[in-house]
Formats: sequence, structure tokens, C-alpha cells
Amino acid sequence: MSRADRLAERVAERGLDAVLVTDLVNLRYLTGFTGTNGLALVGRDGLRRFVTDFRYVGRAESEVAGPWERITGERDLLGDVRAALPGGPVTLGFDDAGVSVQTHAKLAAALGEDVALVPAGGLVEAGRMVKDEAELEAIAAAARLADDALRTTLEAGIAGQTERDVAFELETEMRRRGAEPSFPSIVAAGVHGDQPHAEPGDSPIARDVLVTIDWGARVGGYCSDCTRTFATGTEVAADALAVYALVQRAQAVALEAIHAGVTGREADQAARALIEGAGHGEHFGHGLGHGVGLEVHEEPRLSKAGETPLAAGHVVTVEPGVYVPGRHGVRIEDLVVVTPDGTRILSSLSKDLTVVA
Repeated sequence: MSRADRLAERVAERGLDAVLVTDLVNLRYLTGFTGTNGLALVGRDGLRRFVTDFRYVGRAESEVAGPWERITGERDLLGDVRAALPGGPVTLGFDDAGVSVQTHAKLAAALGEDVALVPAGGLVEAGRMVKDEAELEAIAAAARLADDALRTTLEAGIAGQTERDVAFELETEMRRRGAEPSFPSIVAAGVHGDQPHAEPGDSPIARDVLVTIDWGARVGGYCSDCTRTFATGTEVAADALAVYALVQRAQAVALEAIHAGVTGREADQAARALIEGAGHGEHFGHGLGHGVGLEVHEEPRLSKAGETPLAAGHVVTVEPGVYVPGRHGVRIEDLVVVTPDGTRILSSLSKDLTVVA
């Protein structure tokens, strides 16, 4: 069954005649279209219509195949939606999480009184959570490329370089290999590591400190995401080493707890309980992880509020961290595929504390 057919089933379950897909990531997932102006309509009775403007007709011909009827519209595509829908009264779902109030008003005016707009956010995302084999291979390829790029970057050493220079070299290595970074790389050394989303700075990286590097690549549209914390010498402070050991244990416990059927909250709690028991509960302020795919942050969420049961084929990060204000921070993150009885880890770098000169 195609992705569009599965979406059509969810549309029918919601009692809708059709759904309007305008989010470009969802549009790529459904149709393969990589341009920047397009929309799709999916509904009952085989409705599969894709609309773009003149600039992307050639691209659509090469990317949008299968069941899709391609339509060329005006640059502002909202005015073409009504003509692409069946005649008569239509109940049309829209992404209420991604459509602005202004766009909704404009769309409603263009559709007229016989089209009822109904909030239907998350219909496409529900299908995106479980990856097929082609998606899993693309994500695995991104993880392999990102790991190779970091290995090459570390060969030159990091002590004495600025965080910004290390991040630049890492992202350059990914581009040399044919990828783009899936997000701006984080390089956070010493006390700067107490910020989970630190931006690389211009101070030289000192010796005998911990350095957290969070990076990822995008290959074929699919993302990777990984974090490792390194040492720049053998004389790292004892309290920093103790935090590293704690986070390493918490990450291992979380991986052991994850399998199909476990909720994101339960996975999060497995790591959080250990960190809280060690007296660092207040220093672990983010969730355990998140889904990864066409976006680097997507559903499902592994957090205190994560009630979605994990399923085989979900790809998630497992990334506990401890951030001690004014001292240091540690995060260890793997990218994993959820399996019926556990996980398949896509990240390949060692999680033992590695000294990088």
C-alpha cells in the first residue's frame, strides 16, 4: 500500500472527504517533490492531486509519479484548491498545527461556503513515524557519513582550536562527502558544556576538559543526529569524570529499556531515575530523545510527556545529559531503530571516554 493510500485510510477514519497537505516536508514524504511551492490533496474515491506552479513543472514531472494527477496552478496555490476538489459539499482537513490564521482565512475565502475546513493536523506525521526499509537505509547512510566526518575532524586534534573552527571543519567534512549538516553543529568545551544547545564560540579549547560535540548529516533528505563527549587530556577533573560515568550508565539503561510497546515516558524515566538517584535530577532538564527522519526533530518524543508507544521502525535518539552550571556538561546520544525486542544502534563511535589531543 502506498503512502497516499495509507493517508487516505486515515482521512476516512476521521470522517473527512479529503485532506490538504501544504507542509513541504509532508509533501516530500507523500509525493517525492523537493521544490518549495506545492500542495497535495488526498481523499476518498482515489483523489490524488498534486499542484505546483510553472517554475516547478519540470521538477514535478521527474519527481511526482505513481497515482498523482499533476496540476499547474498560479504561484499562490491556495486559489487552485477548490478547482482540484470534487464538486459539491466537501469536508476538507487541513494542518491546524502548520497553517497560520492569515492563511486559513485566505483559504476559507477561496474555497467558498460548500467546503468545510476541519482541523486535521498530524495525519501525515502519523505515517512518517514508522520508517520503511528505504528510509532506514537513508538514515543509516547519513549516520555512517556523519561518523566518518567526525573521525576525520578529530584526527587533527581539537585542543587549541576554537569551538567554531572545529564545527566548521566538521561541517566541511560532511559536505565533502556529499551531505549537508542536518542542523548547526554544537561544539561546547569545558564550562561552555553546561549549555545543552551551546553555540560554538571563538575561545581556544583548553586541555584537560570535556568537549561535547552534537552533529548530524542529511543524506537523500533524511537526517542523522549523534552526540559524543570527549576529553582533551588525561587530567580531567574528578567531578567531571564522575558525571561522564553517570551519563554513560544512564544511556545504557535507557537503551536496555527501549523496545516496541514501551512509551516515550517510560523510556525517559529509565534514565531519569538513575540520574535523579545520583543527585543530578535538576541538571537533566530535557527529554531523553526524539524521533528523526526527514526532520531532525519529529515524533515520537521520549520525554516526561511522551505517551506514544514506540513501534518497530521508529527511529529515535537516546541522549541523556547532565549539565552542571558553571562547571561542565556531558551528553551521550545514539541514533537507534526501535525493534520488537530492543534497538538497533546506528551510531558507531565508542561511548567510552576518548581522549582527543
